[in-house]
Amino acid sequence: MSDSPYIFDTTGADFEQAVIQNSFHKPVLVDFWADWCAPCKALMPLLAQITESYQGELLLAKVNCDIEQDIVMRFGIRSLPTVVLFKDGQPVDGFAGAQPESAIRAMLEPHVQMPATPQGNLLDAAQTAFSEGRISEAETLLKQLLTEDNTNAAGLILYARCLAERGELGEAEAVLNAVKSDEHKQALAGARAQLTFLRQAADLPEVADLKSRLAQDAGDDEAVYQLAIQQLSRQQYEPALDALLKLFVRNRGYENGLPHKTLLQVFDLLGNDHPLVATYRRKLYNAIY
Repeated sequence: MSDSPYIFDTTGADFEQAVIQNSFHKPVLVDFWADWCAPCKALMPLLAQITESYQGELLLAKVNCDIEQDIVMRFGIRSLPTVVLFKDGQPVDGFAGAQPESAIRAMLEPHVQMPATPQGNLLDAAQTAFSEGRISEAETLLKQLLTEDNTNAAGLILYARCLAERGELGEAEAVLNAVKSDEHKQALAGARAQLTFLRQAADLPEVADLKSRLAQDAGDDEAVYQLAIQQLSRQQYEPALDALLKLFVRNRGYENGLPHKTLLQVFDLLGNDHPLVATYRRKLYNAIY
């Protein structure tokens, strides 16, 4: 089912060796699933991703419950998906039902050692995880980095963005306030912009209501702007940039030039290397001049 050496199917014939005996060397996560179970299929890629992130410190064994009834009866599995963590030959933890990444990692943390990462690579690994939406993994790496160096400005800024994505806006702001270096001004401005958009979105009408207003009146500038903020808070950057640019072209003076200011904030948030920034910075320049 996977090309990974850390992920494998197991059956009644090899369960003792593949899971029980292996768990004396490495913790083994056992995923009890069935083909008809939609939540099982949704959970599978997340479990695989988490397992891969441990780089061999964790194994993932998959049990097809439609076929392996003996294993199901042996462990009293009553609902799917069920995930059980084995260590030293015994089940030590687990959960039933689909769970978010943060909850799964919290369950694993006392039992599985994250692989050591050279400090110089921790930030790169965290940035990659964050950009791919693996927020919990990015946080774990950043905590390790900041334990070793709590003045790392780039690490603090990215950690604040992780907190913001989880809705911990006050804590994120406190972390940003701890950044003393001037070396990462644009990244700091981008993180503060993210906080601003998330806070603004919390006080705005729902997306469906804004879209309904625009369906009745496409020239409703307030609805256009508010929908763009809602989109930014959800990381839907391209439609937000497009709407802000069109609003700027149509009504340059809206709220004292707010669309222009917001476009510049988004550019800070995404960074100069982002392809959308290059595209929309050029479009904004053409619109101005």
